Amino acid sequence: MAVNLLDFDLEGLAAWCEGLGEKRFRAVQLFRWIHQKGAGDFAAMTDLARSLREKLQQHAEIRALPVFGEQRSADGTVKWLFDVGGGNAVEAVFIPEADRGTLCVSSQAGCAVGCRFCSTGHQGFSRNLSTGEIVAQLWHAEHSLRRALGLAPPERAIDNVVMMGMGEPLQNYAALVPALRVFLDDHGYGLSRRRVTVSTSGVVPMIDRLREDCSVALAVSLHAPDDTLRESLVPLNRKYPLAELLAACRRYLDRAPRDFITFEYCMLDGVNDSDEQARALVRLAAGQGPAGEAWPRVPCKFNLIPFNPFPASGLKRSPRERVLAFAAILQDAGIVTTVRKTRGDDIDAACGQLAGEVLDRTQAAERLARRRVDVPLVAAPSNAPAPGRGRSLASTVGSAPSTTTPAGARSAA
Repeated sequence: MAVNLLDFDLEGLAAWCEGLGEKRFRAVQLFRWIHQKGAGDFAAMTDLARSLREKLQQHAEIRALPVFGEQRSADGTVKWLFDVGGGNAVEAVFIPEADRGTLCVSSQAGCAVGCRFCSTGHQGFSRNLSTGEIVAQLWHAEHSLRRALGLAPPERAIDNVVMMGMGEPLQNYAALVPALRVFLDDHGYGLSRRRVTVSTSGVVPMIDRLREDCSVALAVSLHAPDDTLRESLVPLNRKYPLAELLAACRRYLDRAPRDFITFEYCMLDGVNDSDEQARALVRLAAGQGPAGEAWPRVPCKFNLIPFNPFPASGLKRSPRERVLAFAAILQDAGIVTTVRKTRGDDIDAACGQLAGEVLDRTQAAERLARRRVDVPLVAAPSNAPAPGRGRSLASTVGSAPSTTTPAGARSAA
């Protein structure tokens, strides 16, 4: 089977070309043709020797991902559904903004983490994507957008890449790092390390490895100020609790391109959105654990994400006034806090909505239904007496009222 050249970073391509008897500068030329010019046909690579082009025709290909579909939102967001074979499909999303173009890239077909508020996790997990399948999402998006917008090199349509699509990137580490190197390489897409972000739910050993191997911007899916609540929202917290996660974040900053970690926080109505929970986050940022113990102090910013509902979650989006009040507490404490705009929700392209098509190998639906019973969520401490606040969420997440801890008993106060 022909080798897919999208699977190689520059060093890997140079080694492969050496096996063909070619020198490194030929690999650089080939790399530029593929990534800077978007060439998919070796015959078009006119500055390569004919003998090399013949070798490439025999032994290699530039294997793009078949596109199942493309959707465009009223706000300019574009979503592609890519066929990755075996009955699986993954999604990537382009988000145009005034000062940049961002591509949200998937790393797995499905996700094995199983966060309660994530549509992908409810589909389960099929397999990791290869480096070539990760890179192919940017390759297709960048060059199709250039054609549509009439851009010519060195103009770029995409200057910001976030590994925030389907999957947990750090659970596909071997394929992720070469892909990141392609994104960063000046002979490839030439992106700044500050403009490439890996989002993780908290795989602590891999955070440490990424720090050494390819330190880009890091975003951590936090979503709760204490271990009890976070374990019910992000199951990985049982393996890597908050104290360990924050320590890894602090170590990462030694080599990070930015001097802060971004903490992502999905705003769930009556679950994690109380004033007291906001104050608990302020204490965490200052290096104080839930019981008053000293924890690593992590310079950070918070990105509050309005929850994008889907039927299987049983959760609701926090009202806008609650999100703004929550943000104000963080901001008043001197923490940079943003509220993410909801983009592309009319085409199910907003944060947490990417689902694609996954042939699950993990019995996700059964596991998540069982967790809703075994690990009931507890309402956030009430901000003020109001109908429906300060109560158990048993009726909306499937747990039995008789087994639910009283409201506020698990708060981080």
